[in-house]
Amino acid sequence: MERRRLHLRTRLSFVLTGLLASLLIGLAGLWLQGARTGIHEEVEAATRVSEQWLRLIARQTATSGISADQLLAMLQPAGRIRANGLELLDATGRRLYLSPEPSYKQGRVVPAYFAHLLKPALQVRRIEFGALAVIIHPDPSRSIIDAWDDLCAMAGWALALLTILFFASRLALDRALKPLEQLLAALDRTGQGRFDIRLPAPAAPELARLARAYNGMADRLAQAVDENVRLESDQEVARCLQSRLEAERRSIARELHDELAQGITAVRALAGAIVQRSADQPALQAPAHSIIGVTGEMQDGVRNILKSLRSTAKNEQKIAATLRPFLESWAQRQPQITLTMALDDELFAFPETQTSALLRVTQEALTNILRHAAARHVSISLSQIGDWLELTICDDGCGLHGAPSAQAGCGFGLTGMRERLADFGGSLVFSTPAGGGCQLSARLPATYHAHCLEVDA
Repeated sequence: MERRRLHLRTRLSFVLTGLLASLLIGLAGLWLQGARTGIHEEVEAATRVSEQWLRLIARQTATSGISADQLLAMLQPAGRIRANGLELLDATGRRLYLSPEPSYKQGRVVPAYFAHLLKPALQVRRIEFGALAVIIHPDPSRSIIDAWDDLCAMAGWALALLTILFFASRLALDRALKPLEQLLAALDRTGQGRFDIRLPAPAAPELARLARAYNGMADRLAQAVDENVRLESDQEVARCLQSRLEAERRSIARELHDELAQGITAVRALAGAIVQRSADQPALQAPAHSIIGVTGEMQDGVRNILKSLRSTAKNEQKIAATLRPFLESWAQRQPQITLTMALDDELFAFPETQTSALLRVTQEALTNILRHAAARHVSISLSQIGDWLELTICDDGCGLHGAPSAQAGCGFGLTGMRERLADFGGSLVFSTPAGGGCQLSARLPATYHAHCLEVDA
């Protein structure tokens, strides 16, 4: 299951809040360092005041002396001197008095790590009163508790500030990035094939550039769609015209077959009857024979016209089956040349126009071989290579640079072959094989066949 990712504005809000939190943590570190120095100075100052006070008493009582009871009477009312605890020892080191625990924030403690972090290095003072000794114990615990309370208060305010900053920045980013939501919605609509949305220009220059780029893209896509619709309409009109044209051709062919062809046949039959019945009348037989000859020519002409009119864009006969009879007939007429055929009989049926183009290219190529090549062997192959239908004709003649024969034609054969193939997106290439001679490669796109079938369907 894909983990849900945070929105961009939420991530940016976290980044801004994290940066401010890092700054506050750095400031907190500086504050702790200052607090530690301040506690040290505060406690050290109090300790010095206590030490000066006790040394003053010690000097005043040095000549007259002071007893333990008198010193206790002075220390007990004082209790603690600011942040210092007092301890009274006799000559043997026995404790006679110890200041009570501080009453300020009594019972409060701070975490040990915090106390260790802020506790300053302070020295214990010892003041002699003859055989007695007063020990001053600096105690920064109350100042550390104050620092802890201040830190907790500042942390609370900082947390509140960070929370306010997070939601304020998220709200500001919501407003600033609102054009991106419009852009995403427009892109989704564009992905559904609708290009009618145009984005307004936001105030931010970067977002304005995005809006302009999207609007330009949508305009170009809309133009492309309109152009495709127009092309499809033109193709539909062309298909309708082609369909009507073919229907008209079939209608004309039927009329010619039913009317003209039958009339010619009747005339031919009548002329034949005249020939049979006028054996002893040469003056009638000669014109009757002429009528039979003329009607035969007329029948051939009508047959060719009908064949032309009946031809359509599709031919269910395979290309190999179209080329093979012609090649076999050519080989019989040219016994001096050995013809080798490698025709793929599994190739699909091709439109008659393309099949006719390949047949005409083959005829022109074999005619050129007879006229110019002086070849003894010709090989022809027909196969499909990828998306291309390829016809290859090789000979072992004098090659492309041989001298033209005396039977050279008008010189438009090669141009005609290239033009026939170019009409259907094909090409014609001549090359010289390693063993000599000449090789012709005629190529037609096999995808054109599927397109023609879709148009006719």
